[in-house]
Amino acid sequence: MSGKSDILIIGGGLNGLPLALALAQGGLDVTVVDARPAPARGEAGFDGRAYSLAAASCRLLRAVGVWDAVADQVQPILRIRTAGGRPDLGASPFVLTFDGAEIEDGPMGTMLEDRFLYAALLKAISAQPRIRLLSGEQVVDQGEGWALTASGLRLEARLVVGCDGRGSSTAQRAGIGRIGWDYGQTALVTAVEHEKPHGGTAHQLFLPTGPLAILPLPDNRSSIVWSERRSIAEAVRALPAEEYLAALRPRFGDFLGSLKLAGARFSYPLSLSLARSFVAPRLALVGDAAHGVHPLAGQGLNLGLRDVAALAEVVIRAARRGEDIGAPDVLARYQDWRGPETRTMALGMDAMNRLFSNENPILRLGRDLGLGAVNALPGLRRGFIRQAAGLSGHLPALLRGERP
Repeated sequence: MSGKSDILIIGGGLNGLPLALALAQGGLDVTVVDARPAPARGEAGFDGRAYSLAAASCRLLRAVGVWDAVADQVQPILRIRTAGGRPDLGASPFVLTFDGAEIEDGPMGTMLEDRFLYAALLKAISAQPRIRLLSGEQVVDQGEGWALTASGLRLEARLVVGCDGRGSSTAQRAGIGRIGWDYGQTALVTAVEHEKPHGGTAHQLFLPTGPLAILPLPDNRSSIVWSERRSIAEAVRALPAEEYLAALRPRFGDFLGSLKLAGARFSYPLSLSLARSFVAPRLALVGDAAHGVHPLAGQGLNLGLRDVAALAEVVIRAARRGEDIGAPDVLARYQDWRGPETRTMALGMDAMNRLFSNENPILRLGRDLGLGAVNALPGLRRGFIRQAAGLSGHLPALLRGERP
């Protein structure tokens, strides 16, 4: 069995797998290596883990041939309501509402459970003859280039792509440093069943100790991403289910009626982490390996899929022109495309979190008035809606629903 391929992707998650599909459809041979055995999460029952996929990300999934396998399991996001608030006083009367009906591109996005998306990606990978998926521990020998041993096979490629998360060992081996800081917050992630229908509306409530996102799922369920100060979050995380729910209720409110927990509970420390470069000799970083951002806008996976679309387009077009796909000038195109936009988005979310996650009454009044002002200006509001849908900026072909 040959160990050579055009591209070697390290990390078989929700960025690595769609990237492999896009590259293979572009005529390239791809090997994907994940240090863990292929997880059984695609076969698991409901555990509450789900993603907010912008409209552009849904187009990418359609373009790589995955959408039809998940289309019956998504929950469209028809509206997004954003407000400040306090657990003791509820939401502010100044509410910013994004309605997907204001744009012609359909729903702003959808909610999709992790188990369905991952299973669909694995199925598509298994049907693609240009992709080889390997599991097992990795041993990297850089020497004069990149070579990797996995499952007893020495692997070589013209380009290596690190899709191995925030603690990317690929980036570390390439000597790529990171900048960032800790937020002192932890995200508590779970799901709830509620008495009243959500109507396809996502809610973002900015509380003094961190934002609370209530994201619609099928069947009167919602996914919860609850950011809290770390000391509070650690105490809540350790509570029995009923006490955990009792801590959530005053923050959640009663607009969806009675609540009960559904699925598992997870927690993640929150920080900003940006790679100083998205590329190195014969290496590119994608997704969390390149950037880890605050989840308040639900953009983490969407930013990663924008990386996927941009890198696939750069590499496929370079290959068609007969260029060396791992050459510095080729990788510089990816860096120039994704680096500035990603940093702008990451720092914008950082600023928003700092603005809203405090109890300063002057800032609270200013941000509430700001939300009300944007809500009253249709042209400005539509611009924000298109940005939330991932439809602004220089879009790669995959985010337009086309193949490069």
